[in-house]
Amino acid sequence: MEHMSFTEPMDDKQPRKRNRVRELRENKLMTQAQLAKKARVALRTIHSVEKGMNCRMDTKRKILIALGMRFEDKDQVFLD
Repeated sequence: MEHMSFTEPMDDKQPRKRNRVRELRENKLMTQAQLAKKARVALRTIHSVEKGMNCRMDTKRKILIALGMRFEDKDQVFLD
């Protein structure tokens, strides 16, 4: 069974958690595929995170580093 790096909200009516991953990625003129490769995560993980799905702390760390940020900056990117 394949391990997934994100989880869906328990209730479809619950608003998805927001983050600034897409905004920061686009500011760096990166595609989702480029960010996924640099972060060493699956493309579908980047897609899901940008859609507001939850992800593991390790996935957040990988994305932050790939965006040239420090893990300590996570609260500026992941607004949950």
